[in-house]
Amino acid sequence: MTSSIQTTYDVQIEDVEYLRHGDKPFLARLFRPQGTGPFPVMVELHGGAWVNGNRENGNVGNEALARNGVIVAALDFRVPPEAPYPASLADIHYGIRWAKANAKGWNGISANVGAMGTSSGAHQAMLLGMRPNDSRYAALPFPGGSTRLDGALGCVIMVSPVIDPLGRYHFAKGLRTDVTRPDSVGENTVAMHDMYWVTEEAMAEGAPARILAGGESTELPPTLCLARSYEAAHPRPDLDEFISQYRNAGGRIDVTIFEEEGDGVLRDLDSSVAQQALTEMTAFIQEHLA
Repeated sequence: MTSSIQTTYDVQIEDVEYLRHGDKPFLARLFRPQGTGPFPVMVELHGGAWVNGNRENGNVGNEALARNGVIVAALDFRVPPEAPYPASLADIHYGIRWAKANAKGWNGISANVGAMGTSSGAHQAMLLGMRPNDSRYAALPFPGGSTRLDGALGCVIMVSPVIDPLGRYHFAKGLRTDVTRPDSVGENTVAMHDMYWVTEEAMAEGAPARILAGGESTELPPTLCLARSYEAAHPRPDLDEFISQYRNAGGRIDVTIFEEEGDGVLRDLDSSVAQQALTEMTAFIQEHLA
């Protein structure tokens, strides 16, 4: 049974430990609609240039999505200086398997889980969607040694993604001629890239657009991309190139570009942009996960 998009649910919010490294717990913030269900489940990944942020970044949008009948599990994961790439991908891959293992107990649909994120979180969601079986990302064993659970995603939602880390790195360093770098993007962005990726080779290897351009065989989960027509920190040519490559590879990617001026897509829930985004996200999740 699927839930109507028009129905609004009360939401239970709680923090739970989903993973532990040594004596350090890593938490997920669960947003659970209170209703008959079962509800689709999305794992949410915060932005912050792979270095900053935490599971609380997306509170407003995650709660709004849960009110529309979607269970959201927003993850904390390892970031620099604690650990560079690909440690965060290993944590998130584990989190996807954890969500599948626990979805039924949350009144969720366990067979098909999606992932979504903003900025660097959108990049991580897309990268995992394309490489669910990468041994580096699947490196953390699940309790009990279960091989039943995998990292495959039923859908991906990207909000304002950093889709080409190397392209954005060169952009921040002022090395590109195809797009103008604003004054707000520069040394700090470069430093965060260096902390997370360490090398330009890693940035290229972990760039979804370059993966497709290189001919790597990947999974192509149904994807929804939401972005502003101009985002200072995200070079638009990179996104346009990825969209073209994804479709040419046979993947479905639905794209909505908001022309209205503003900061972000989901920050102001009273805005028409946020309301349209939430409507599209809910419908997309229901189509692919319910």
